[in-house]
Amino acid sequence: MCKNSRSIIISLLICTAVYTALAFAVAGNLSISEIIASKDYALAKAATPVFGDNGLWFIVVIAIIATVSGVFASVFSASRMLGMLIMMKQVPQMGKRINNPALLFTVLLAITLTILFDLTRIAAIGAIFYLVMDIAIHWGLLRYLRGTLSFNPIIPALAIILDTVILVAFILLKYESDPLVPAAAAIGIVIVVLGEKLFMKSHTNSDGQMDMDIDM
Repeated sequence: MCKNSRSIIISLLICTAVYTALAFAVAGNLSISEIIASKDYALAKAATPVFGDNGLWFIVVIAIIATVSGVFASVFSASRMLGMLIMMKQVPQMGKRINNPALLFTVLLAITLTILFDLTRIAAIGAIFYLVMDIAIHWGLLRYLRGTLSFNPIIPALAIILDTVILVAFILLKYESDPLVPAAAAIGIVIVVLGEKLFMKSHTNSDGQMDMDIDM
């Protein structure tokens, strides 16, 4: 096992332990009805019986720091991925006069989503996008790279099945409680797919290969 794989596994184990401990802490201090009523502030409210108002403010400060750091990490990782796709000429170039157009586009998209939706809806839309993307990646692996890369086809096939089951169940639940979420996700996916198809069609030659000399 390489160092990167080992570090990912260790990080996941640490995160799992921390989140499990937090879940037990909240469940031990609050009833189910109190957890439902407090929603996003359940952890802060669970700290109040033990530490009082000081514990509440401590949790709030930690939550703000964690949120800001998470936003920064997500923005830079997403912009880095987008920048890589630009270099691979899989998405259009967004401007040469800007030092980091991918980062700017990612921030503008995040701001737009924040204005249009609340955090719960953004998370739900993101989950739908992620599941669809995961299914597409594994399907592409099976469909186009099976003879090029060495891998066990059962694993991506199983991932597709599990992702599909989770995606369908999640969409059905959201459709009943908040139909705007699956509708917004569907519109976004259609826009992305059509835009990518138009871009790839205009930047491929007669043999279906990318024209790497085209200046975007």
